[in-house]
Amino acid sequence: MDAIEEKRVYGDREGALEVYVASAIGVVRVRVAGDTVGEFGLCDRTPARDIAATGETVAIATDEDVQVLGLERGDREARAAEADANESDETFVGTGFGPAVAVGSHGSDLIAASPDGDIARLPAKADTDSEIREWESLEHNGVATVRAIDGNLVGTDSGIYRVHEGELDHAGLSDVRDVSAAGVPLAATADGLYKLGNGWMEALEGTFETVAADPRTEPGRLTRAHAVSGDTIYAYDADAETWTEYDRSRRSIVDIGYGETVYAVTERGTFLSATPDDSSGPWRSQTIGVGDVTGLAVPRDE
Repeated sequence: MDAIEEKRVYGDREGALEVYVASAIGVVRVRVAGDTVGEFGLCDRTPARDIAATGETVAIATDEDVQVLGLERGDREARAAEADANESDETFVGTGFGPAVAVGSHGSDLIAASPDGDIARLPAKADTDSEIREWESLEHNGVATVRAIDGNLVGTDSGIYRVHEGELDHAGLSDVRDVSAAGVPLAATADGLYKLGNGWMEALEGTFETVAADPRTEPGRLTRAHAVSGDTIYAYDADAETWTEYDRSRRSIVDIGYGETVYAVTERGTFLSATPDDSSGPWRSQTIGVGDVTGLAVPRDE
């Protein structure tokens, strides 16, 4: 574990961003500034099957529960002060959901799925004067294996479901591997990459495993978006409104996130950052000392 506890320093931390990576041995917090990777370390040793973030919390889906880490501004400042000594001791706490296979964020709320296909929403704030938040089940007529949650979209092996007024409605497609709700809804499936317009329309042919879009995108349009098919990463060209090949390598990218630049993580624990404003530039890479990576989350400023 020495490699993962190693401290990396990149000078002035002003404007630095904390990115969280979920893996089979726990959660790694990676501090980045632009495309420069700074210090990183294991902040929780709970194996995580999925990860999501809002502006207030990071959540992980585990075999025991959905666990959360608060991200109040005071906590962020305290972590930054502790970083020089590498002594930050963060703890994810349970929420009472039970075993989970997927977790996602819808605004400031969390949505999670159990191995049996039960899906529930955890409001950002309690609906009463009590400070206790409770999971609210989302009604449905049967949901298959859940593979991904983002915004109000739930991707399963039997297609996409949308969260609407406390219920789940089937919204088409099949064999969905990943979903992205920001801007224009996107779906990575076994037979293509789809976008939601007048129904689901094929954007690219092939088998896609991962798709993501910048959560700061305005509704109805895409700015930064990426999709992964095998060893090829595609990027969305907002000016031309087309998808183009961005990178081809043997690295198995499992998730993509957005900050000042684009971040990605591979299954074997290589953290990647794209050169800002250079779509043809190479990735900068840093091994963060974990394997069996399951996801990446970039907390939003809200």
